[in-house]
This record gives sequence, C-alpha cells and structure tokens, in this order.
Amino acid sequence: MYILGMESSCDETSASVVEIVDSKPYIRSNIVASQIDIHRLYGGVVPEIASRAHIEAVSRITHEALDGAGITLKDLGAIAVTSSPGLIGALLVGVNFAKSLAFANGIPLVPVDHIKGHVAAAYFEAEELKPPFLALVVSGGHTSIYHIKDYAEFEELGTTRDDAAGEAFDKIARVMGMPYPGGAALDKLAYEGDPKAIKFPSPALHGDNLDFSFSGLKTSALNYINSNAQKGIAISYADVAASYTECVVKAICSKVESALEKTGATAFAISGGVAANSHLRSALARLCEKKGVEFAMPDRSLCGDNGAMIALAGYFEYQKGNFADTYLNASAYSPLD
Repeated sequence: MYILGMESSCDETSASVVEIVDSKPYIRSNIVASQIDIHRLYGGVVPEIASRAHIEAVSRITHEALDGAGITLKDLGAIAVTSSPGLIGALLVGVNFAKSLAFANGIPLVPVDHIKGHVAAAYFEAEELKPPFLALVVSGGHTSIYHIKDYAEFEELGTTRDDAAGEAFDKIARVMGMPYPGGAALDKLAYEGDPKAIKFPSPALHGDNLDFSFSGLKTSALNYINSNAQKGIAISYADVAASYTECVVKAICSKVESALEKTGATAFAISGGVAANSHLRSALARLCEKKGVEFAMPDRSLCGDNGAMIALAGYFEYQKGNFADTYLNASAYSPLD
C-alpha cells in the first residue's frame, strides 16, 4: 500500500510517499521545501509569508514525491494530511490541496495530528518499538510527554505551560547573534563552554506533575546577557550556551524519569525538531540505559517536519477507519492537548 503524506503546519512544505509492506514502512520519497532562508530575514517564522510559500510549493513537491517514488496518483491507497495543530493559514494550504487531490481522484483522505506524526517518525528507525510506551515530543511549538496506548491513541501526561523548548533555544540563540533557526548552532557552541558556569532556573515545574515552563528560563538568560552587556562585562557565549543547554536537558530528563517511574513503562521514544539536539539525545539515551528502558529516536533527517511521518501516522489512522470528507477543516490546536 502506498500513502502520500502532506505536511504544511509551519515553515516546511513536505510531500512523501511511504509504502507499507507486510506492516513495515518504507520511505520511497520525502520531499521537503524549506522556508528557512525566507524567514531568516525576520529572525523567525512570519505566518502570512509561510502560507504564501506553501501555496507556491505544494503542487510542485507533490509531483516530485510521486515521481521520486515511481508511482502515479492511481497507485495511492490513501492521502494523509496534517490537519492540526499549527499555523492556521499554513495548515489550510495543505488541507485544501489534499482534499482536492483526494476527492478529484477518488482516494481516501486521512487527517493527521502533527504530534502523532512526530511520534510515528521513530518507527522508521526502531522496528521493534510497539505500543504501549512513553514518548516526548519536543520542538519549536511542543514540549509534551505522552503515553502511547496504541498507534493512534495518545494520552498527554505532561506539557509546557507556556513556551516550548525549541522556541526557548531559538530565542536565546537569536539574542546571541546566531541566524534563524539557532537551535543547531547553540547545540554546537555548547560543547565549547562550561555547563556549570551560570546558574539558570529549571524549567521543570515543582510538585507532583510532569509539566514545564520555559518562560522564566528565557527571561533569566536574557537578563544575564543584557545586564552584563550594560555593565561592560565580557560575556562567554559558549558558557551561556552550555549552561542553558544543560538546564533544559536536565529538566527534561528529570520529568521523563518521573514519567517512567510513575507509569512503569519499558520503552521510551523522543521525537520532534529538538530531538535532533545532540546533548538531549545523549542524556536521554543514558537515562534509558540506567533505567533498563528501550530507547528509540528518529534519524535526524526525520526530526523536523516532514511528509513521511505524516504518511505513517496516516496509515495508523487508516487502519482505524478514521477518514475525512470534504468538510475537513484545519485547526490551530491539537485535540491531544
């Protein structure tokens, strides 16, 4: 079975063909049209510009995905599309294009939650990963821990109450003069600094919960940089990067460890754009090894937004009979939250 996956929730337009053979997924094509160069001029994603760029790219990359997989529309068993959550204008481009394509060609249409897509990305690298397990989705818009009860059934156990980890990384990186998106550059710079040089407040909330709050951490880092600059005190950006990264990683690991202990889960997966952060990947791998828990994570190429993860998540929804009709609409919010 071939599934076309379409993703347009933020600043990447992606179309991918995934083939399911004996219940195993194989990526036959995965085309991503990035908008990084466009939004870099503004230091972040501009929603209206993102929507226009999706419109310009969506038809072209869909043809490229089909051609790359060596198939035509009539070979597709389903079309899966991200319908929530995300930037509403960006989502509408993908949803409306997918609806038109599906109903004009008599192909089943499957709506996909973006968060479920991120978790599905882990299955490409870890064939042995099967529900139930715990998953952390950590990106520019999400930092949440889920109990994956079944391939298409998620329960949120903890989340951020304000900003997401990815946004917190990018914001501080931008203040330090790194081009958007700054998370990768910050990750690299952190190896050159002292992770204990600066004391930042933990984004792991106190109490019997699995929640985070990154706004205080961002404010603390901004105050540190600005106050020292005003006093003429030399700032080691490497130390800032190292200490900031250490603070985020420790907070996430503490909540993941608590979640593992509370649930008794024997498997854990990380996904989302920040899952590409090398410090976080290593720390969670060590934690899972210490706890005797199976650890899974996507290849870095599948951590960011892509159509392959949507296609696979769409397959799981397809198996459940979760189809959409012409009334399918986009939503900025996830029903999982």
